Amino acid sequence: MANINIIKEKCVGCKKCVGACPFGAIEIKDKKADINEKCTLCGSCSDSCKFSAINFVRDDIVQKDLSSYRGIWVFAEQRYGKLKTVSLELLGKARDLSKNLDVPVTAVLIGNNIKNLAQELCAYGADEVLVMEAEWLDDFNDHVYGEMMIQLIQEYKPEIVLIGATSNGRSLAPHISSTLRTGLTADCTVLEADKEERLLLQTRPAFGGNLMATIVCPNNRPQMATVRPKVFKPLLPDYTKTGKITILPVPSPIESFVKKIRNIDNEEGANLSDADIIVSVGRGIGSAKNIQLAQELADALGGALGSSRPVVDQGWMPYSQQVGQTGKTVAPKVYIACGISGAIQHLAGLADIETIVAINIDPEAPIFKVANYCIVGDVREILPLLIKEIKEAKK
Repeated sequence: MANINIIKEKCVGCKKCVGACPFGAIEIKDKKADINEKCTLCGSCSDSCKFSAINFVRDDIVQKDLSSYRGIWVFAEQRYGKLKTVSLELLGKARDLSKNLDVPVTAVLIGNNIKNLAQELCAYGADEVLVMEAEWLDDFNDHVYGEMMIQLIQEYKPEIVLIGATSNGRSLAPHISSTLRTGLTADCTVLEADKEERLLLQTRPAFGGNLMATIVCPNNRPQMATVRPKVFKPLLPDYTKTGKITILPVPSPIESFVKKIRNIDNEEGANLSDADIIVSVGRGIGSAKNIQLAQELADALGGALGSSRPVVDQGWMPYSQQVGQTGKTVAPKVYIACGISGAIQHLAGLADIETIVAINIDPEAPIFKVANYCIVGDVREILPLLIKEIKEAKK
């Protein structure tokens, strides 16, 4: 627990602590600072006091023996017996990091009827797979899976834990990190290892993508990061590679705060993360009605339909189809940008794409700087022509 109080004899009523408190929890009464019920025990006021008049003590933080933490873990996300591609991508990156740190790579597999996936994880780079399998683990639940991961981390003490920045991973990772009182860097685009300090260098876009920030977690373990799908490439699988597969005992079912009502499987459109061809629409499409043109092109090419953020903000497309910094990172073979200007936030969602085709009425649009093929014109006039040509070519 933490404790905080004002040493009245030292307080001079300078009000610096009042300005430092982000919660408005300090007032000046009778020329002395007074802490009210809004206090969250964050300690900001203590750092601001030059007269040592604020006594702030935290006895809930115990210095960890960091030398006892070793190894890199990857949470192997799966859905009803099928591994998420991001899990394999993270295993490849973990394998790369392990060379610098000279530690094994472990995949953690939680679910029901999943033991058969363990060998595949070994083929993609895992030295060991920890399997926790039970019928009550069939459906993902961030609280339940999080508590299982916390127990395992406390027992095995990995120094790095990597989790995919999927919808599940984005809720699972904070549950783990907050409970273990360790750092978490979200949506990393670069991961490197400092061999001397044994630090994970976690780089991610900051300030709207205008700069890249490298973040470290020097004082706590494990070091945790989430990574979007398609940021890293998986290794080529080696099915002759063998690894240690450990079937763990399963505790009694954990009571959850959340009850599943029903599954909704991709009702809002195709999975952008797995698509080889994406036709994406921006504000230049003009209206929700015109999106049908892009859908026809995507259908003709056997691709998926995506969008930029302004289209989602207008309510014309669901968030699940948004590409960009605040949406999904995609890496199709072909990406067709229809009426998308190419703001840096959108470009942040484009990973290793072989071919980018851009259609925009503005010849100075930023999207043209990254496109392989540029078409200057009104997307509403050009799309019908493309659809016609493609359909005729298929005859």
